[in-house]
Amino acid sequence: MKSQDEKGRQFYALHQRDAAFVIPNPWDIGTARLLAQVGFEALATTSGGFAFSLGLPDGAVSREQMMQHVSAIAAAIDLPVSADLENGFGDAPEMVAETIRLAAQAGASGGSIEDAPRERDRAYDLPHAVDRIRAAVEAVRKLPFRFTLTARSENFIIGNPDLADTIKRLQGFQEAGADVLFAPGLTTAGDISAVVRSLDRPVNVVMGLRSSQLSVAQLSEIGVKRISVGSALSRAALGAFLRAARELKDRGTFEFAQQGVDYGEMNAMFQA
Repeated sequence: MKSQDEKGRQFYALHQRDAAFVIPNPWDIGTARLLAQVGFEALATTSGGFAFSLGLPDGAVSREQMMQHVSAIAAAIDLPVSADLENGFGDAPEMVAETIRLAAQAGASGGSIEDAPRERDRAYDLPHAVDRIRAAVEAVRKLPFRFTLTARSENFIIGNPDLADTIKRLQGFQEAGADVLFAPGLTTAGDISAVVRSLDRPVNVVMGLRSSQLSVAQLSEIGVKRISVGSALSRAALGAFLRAARELKDRGTFEFAQQGVDYGEMNAMFQA
């Protein structure tokens, strides 16, 4: 297994390449190991996918639960793991800084911080949002390894699709020292291109929304450096599960099993 220092440097270096890389989001140890076997170079946790696996809505997982989850994923694979740290599990900058320290202790090579309260009814005022990222940056700089900090503007997914304000917020986070900038909910090439052109740091884009039609090649051409899928893989799996369950309940048939992974293939993948 690589050391945390090696994983941290490897993860940061992925963002410096010309072409975009895909960082998919497992929601448990099994899916993390499968994604590693498929050949991805880094993984990111998903707060939504993890919450769904516990029978909870997104945003209902505690910081302690999240750190246990991050630790389990990071220990299960020999790849860098970026942690979805939601809003840092607190409004105060000091809480955000402590969350960064805990994520590093859990084995994460990076992590993301959102600019909205957990209620997601608004974004923090920009000065406070920047102070939170600045506190996260200060915590990162005291770590003994390279930790890649991602700062998020939640505007487009909390009902405020204001591109100009989103760019302003991301620029503020860049000036505070964030390594990667991220505005989930952007779906058009024009909006994504405007964000990329306005910043001097790598930009992450999340795909997997119903309105997301751009390919990896198209996003790379725009200048995006990292592409995640959030809870999309988890929702795809749960969609197949629910269709199978409803077939059983409503039709009394078993056709769903024909779409499943072969039992022997699955066993072999976990024995590798």
